[in-house]
Amino acid sequence: MSRRFADLRLACPFSSPEEARYLLQRAREFGYKLVALPVGPETRREELEALKDIASEVGIDLATRVDLMPVDRRSLLSALRRLRRRFELIGVLCHNLEVARVAARDRRVDLLLFPLRPKERFFDRSEAELASDANCALEIPLMPLFRLPRDERIALLGRLRDEIALAKRYGVPVVLSSGAEEPILMRRPRELAYLASLLGLSLEEALDALSDVPASMVDRNRAKLDPSFVAPGIRVVRWGRDCR
Repeated sequence: MSRRFADLRLACPFSSPEEARYLLQRAREFGYKLVALPVGPETRREELEALKDIASEVGIDLATRVDLMPVDRRSLLSALRRLRRRFELIGVLCHNLEVARVAARDRRVDLLLFPLRPKERFFDRSEAELASDANCALEIPLMPLFRLPRDERIALLGRLRDEIALAKRYGVPVVLSSGAEEPILMRRPRELAYLASLLGLSLEEALDALSDVPASMVDRNRAKLDPSFVAPGIRVVRWGRDCR
């Protein structure tokens, strides 16, 4: 069965519809069916719809995504209240322990990200327990790892192996993404999966983290954002239109 490969953090900056189209076309040629291009929190709905239209023309599914970089609990909660209904995916880059703990237990957060320095990563047992309860995923963008100096890369790979072991133990979903900040750093899904073997994932686990796990997350959030959604398994049905 063919997989629905996803790159939920194609982080190449773009400043025009043409540049966005190029990135989406390249992703489609690489074998991705679902992509997220992180945008700023002030991006208007009309701009998001325009990106969706471009993706549809290219033949790829685009998930709208914003990455938050809050400095404390208050700024994170404020941003979540303002943005949760506007974006299909919300990632939080956790620069301190307070933000990491709040983000991990808030069900409005989809993806936890951490800095590249091992000492600034807060994915420990407590974080894993909170994320597991909230069904929040640990995201690991792969390509930035290989731009680090050798000693820093080795230290970070060791830390990531520990984090993935914790995620497995506590049932925290793991999402792999490219994190590519330039088109030249984009990679095909199976290339990323083979790179992920350095992190203690089997090939099958890595492929799941690039397909089933992220795709299921997007599908679940789209269902929640549907106006008819009430709760999991419950939706409002309008007689006459939905019952024909």
